[in-house]
Amino acid sequence: MSAAPDTAAPARYAQVPVGHYATVVALFCGLLLISNIGATKAISFGPINTDGGAFLFPLVYVLGDVLSEVYGLKAAKRAIYIGFFLAALAAFIFWLVAVSPAAAEWENQEAFEAILGFLPRIVIASLAAYLVGQLLNAWILVKLKEREKESRLWVRLLSSSFVGQGADTFVFAMIAFYGIFTGWAFINYLVVGFIYKVTVEVVMLPVTYYVIRKLKASEPTYQLVV
Repeated sequence: MSAAPDTAAPARYAQVPVGHYATVVALFCGLLLISNIGATKAISFGPINTDGGAFLFPLVYVLGDVLSEVYGLKAAKRAIYIGFFLAALAAFIFWLVAVSPAAAEWENQEAFEAILGFLPRIVIASLAAYLVGQLLNAWILVKLKEREKESRLWVRLLSSSFVGQGADTFVFAMIAFYGIFTGWAFINYLVVGFIYKVTVEVVMLPVTYYVIRKLKASEPTYQLVV
């Protein structure tokens, strides 16, 4: 016969870790998923060809910089892999919903498939580009920080973004749109997309600096090394 529970004892819960890492990772993954859905639409502003992911995806790299600078390569890679898993899961679930039998009153099957349907080429391009770009971005930033310590933050932010965004844009464009966009249209997409993403990161530098400074100051385990 089991003993009666001690009703006087408080209920037990796991302790929430100190710090803001979980919040940054949640924002990182959320922006990634929203961007991936937006990227299913190709858009044009006059002669400029891009996709809907352009509105938010550069911010994924901004948060990737924050993760790498404040929490290090191991923690950044953990966030990158979580984002990769969630993006792959989202693609699978959208495909599963699309192929499931539609209810008799559902009249938007074609619209759903057009926007969220499983397009292997786009999904593979998105996942491969994200993984290559983000891992390069994190690795370069951390390696530069090991040499520079806390000085010249702008150098490692821009250097890592230049390589990471370049790899991301190239891999995605080659897998997703090579042969669909041809000639100047493809070059336009490739070059303009890269320039735009890097420009956003340059414009966001003051915000990135502010967020990094605040996180370093508020994280109790951060050790300032000069």
